[in-house]
Amino acid sequence: MFIDTHAHLFYPNFNGDLDNVIERAKKAGVDYIIVPATDLASSSQAIALAEKYDFIYATVGIHPHDTKEWNDELIPLLEEIAKHKKVVAIGEIGLDYYYDFSPRETQLKAFEAQIQLAIKLKLPIIVHNRDSNEDIMAFARKYKESGLKAQYHCFAGSIEDARELIEMHHFISFPGNITFKKADSLRKVLSRITVENLLLETDSPFMTPVPHRGERNEPAYIKLAAETIAEVHHLTIEDVARATSYNAFKLFGIGNKPALNYTYKIGQALYINVTNRCNADCVFCDRKGEAVINGYSLKMKKSEEPDSEVYIKEIGDPKQFNEIVFCGYGEPTIRWDVVKEIAKHVKENGGRTRMNTDGHGNFINKRDITPELKGLIDSVSISLNSVHPDQYAALMRVDSSMHAEMLDFAKKAKEFTHVVMSIVGLSAVDSEAAKKFVTEQIGVDFREREYF
Repeated sequence: MFIDTHAHLFYPNFNGDLDNVIERAKKAGVDYIIVPATDLASSSQAIALAEKYDFIYATVGIHPHDTKEWNDELIPLLEEIAKHKKVVAIGEIGLDYYYDFSPRETQLKAFEAQIQLAIKLKLPIIVHNRDSNEDIMAFARKYKESGLKAQYHCFAGSIEDARELIEMHHFISFPGNITFKKADSLRKVLSRITVENLLLETDSPFMTPVPHRGERNEPAYIKLAAETIAEVHHLTIEDVARATSYNAFKLFGIGNKPALNYTYKIGQALYINVTNRCNADCVFCDRKGEAVINGYSLKMKKSEEPDSEVYIKEIGDPKQFNEIVFCGYGEPTIRWDVVKEIAKHVKENGGRTRMNTDGHGNFINKRDITPELKGLIDSVSISLNSVHPDQYAALMRVDSSMHAEMLDFAKKAKEFTHVVMSIVGLSAVDSEAAKKFVTEQIGVDFREREYF
């Protein structure tokens, strides 16, 4: 169920108790544990643990605290042990200007050398950052085009930093400190990072979550961090476990890729994977990639698209869900007749419906379909993405004329159903201008969706 991506199980306070710790972790639903090293000796210890326990994986690297005697001769040694089949990353590496146990110049040199090693070996990195945010972000920007992927562990940056890192396709993680009473600012940052961009970690034996604060931390407590994430994002703990486990698969290659889902539950809503086909090709959409959301695989060929009866059977009683949402990695109005058949069944049986669309349904179906929304679709979420036609066209990779098509759809649809227009929270998009445009000129509700 869970993957603890950060547990230093080689620390002395696990001596004589490790088998019990591992047994408790398994009982708590921990499927895999990653043990990040902090120096050469612990790199070997982490590998030894990975060899002994089949569900443990290791990383190798030199923590900033331990770079005081850094020299470049360490790189060939790290490279050799990193070739072990159960080594999944270079880490824990980074910068720490809080304690300054190592000279900053040496920390910077060691961090960059290990980043370059990770790129050479095509391994991700696990990044430590304490009071060194400016330099950490500078490194992220420097290696933006290198293909480097990273986990920013025990995240200490701002919402803006998190958004920038996510746009670079990195992952964020928080240990038990998000459960602390005085962690409101941290939970605020967490609230702006979608679960598709998060990993779970304990940072054992440190950062013990409430109610065990003051005790030694261990992987069995991963559930407490997951519960806080679920609460902040209004998800179930199963949602958090499923999504973060897939993220660990993407970054570290641990676990398994999910099978195709025609319907998928997130929180108390059931989503309908109508199609992967789309007339747009958005720069932020993974439709042509893995097409996985919240740990569910939605990758589907046209030949695999089922009839409405398959969806209706999987829905069962629609009243058991808060809403039935037509939303996959494609444009649902491409299969408008199927959407209507399913929506009719849902409405006749007491359920609520919502459709997420790019707003090109009239163009796709070569007629005005908005009157058909009445009584079938309770709410429509339309992707505005930008108030500027040229930026819209660049983001969605469509002709700029589709911007007017989308706005016309929204204006017509609001006569027949509730309409929300949304943007993806990208640094290049002016969210305030979009909100003003939507509420004042179109006269519908506005929503900003975080990028993943």
